[in-house]
Amino acid sequence: MILKRLTAKLNNFTLDKKIFTNIILMIIFWAIFDSIFSYLIPIFFSNLNLNKTQVGLIISSSSLFGAIFDFLLSKIFKNTHYRRLFLFFYIFCFLFPVILWSSSKFLILSILAMAIWGVYYDLMNFSIFDFIGNHTKSQNSQRFGLFGIFKSVGISIGPILAAFFINKIITFTPFLIAYIFLFISFLFYLVLIKLSSKDLIINSNRYYHHSFRKEFSNWKKIGFIIFPVMLFNTMLYIFDATFWVIGPMFSQSFENLKDFGGLFMLAYTLPSLIVCWFVGRISHKFGKKRTAFIAFLSGNILLLLLFVIKNPFLILVTVFCSSIISSVAWPSIAGAYGDYIYESDKYDREIEGLSDLSTNFGYIIGPTLAGLIADSFGVSSTFSILAIFNIIFTIFLLIFTPKNIEIPTKK
Repeated sequence: MILKRLTAKLNNFTLDKKIFTNIILMIIFWAIFDSIFSYLIPIFFSNLNLNKTQVGLIISSSSLFGAIFDFLLSKIFKNTHYRRLFLFFYIFCFLFPVILWSSSKFLILSILAMAIWGVYYDLMNFSIFDFIGNHTKSQNSQRFGLFGIFKSVGISIGPILAAFFINKIITFTPFLIAYIFLFISFLFYLVLIKLSSKDLIINSNRYYHHSFRKEFSNWKKIGFIIFPVMLFNTMLYIFDATFWVIGPMFSQSFENLKDFGGLFMLAYTLPSLIVCWFVGRISHKFGKKRTAFIAFLSGNILLLLLFVIKNPFLILVTVFCSSIISSVAWPSIAGAYGDYIYESDKYDREIEGLSDLSTNFGYIIGPTLAGLIADSFGVSSTFSILAIFNIIFTIFLLIFTPKNIEIPTKK
């Protein structure tokens, strides 16, 4: 069933199938590389005798650097092509593990490592954006969504591998394993260069340049209109950051289950691959914002059970069931953003920028907030305490968010 649906989606693409397949394989192997480090980093810094708040602050800095890079990208790459963006992306990826490993001896290098982490993640997103922009006449959310599905495959595999190779003391072995997957991804990039050698730059100047005052005015105008959606998007990514920061640490609570951390993160990430096939029908029937709010609310109510559940297997089942429900929220709210862009292409850049801004805020706030809660109440209570906050906030948004949000069609 899943294979048939993927094939049907692939057939909707009007671009060279070899090029597309090649980039998909690049993304999958890179996502395994990246998710190994997403799992490894919280444990790595905890082993340097840092408390969880300090670990959260360090991880938060990667998103802060990413947000700064978002702003600077249009100044650095005014006319470029996805092949060049991918090249810079791989340079940063290959540098990252070396700098991170060196930070165990020179802690100051951890900030440089986080900066590289934030930058290469943004370079990946912009490379994909540029690739789709070069091969299609208009932006298509299904194309971005399809890339997200394959990326999720790699993200689900990485933590399992990381947990298998990580003990209390982290050796260079998981770094080496991650490098192998990155190298495989890079080989597909070399193939991509050959396959796309005749590719012309389409819409080369995709980044528009306005004065800061004009840009700020547009962002303020649209931001006020879609503020509830931005606020909810920030909550989603605070929630996501909490799982990626505290989840690996949580595994250390069950020393008899060596791979518990990998299974815990699999229980969290796998549902996103399942719900993507039917979420469209649900959100179409009930409305995208309402579907996102109710799904996230319901998933967090289920997470409250972690206050009382101590059995590791029941914890995995609870997280999996909670994530099945709450995973509906991400594509639903992304669909709402897509609707706003479709309704008013005059403000498409502003809406995309505000979406990225709210996501970055979530990843900046989330790790530090998760660390603070974990230091104050314990690792096992972090998810339930955050769930209480999410439940209250989501109920508030359900009550006060307008049913219909209209975006201006003229600037």
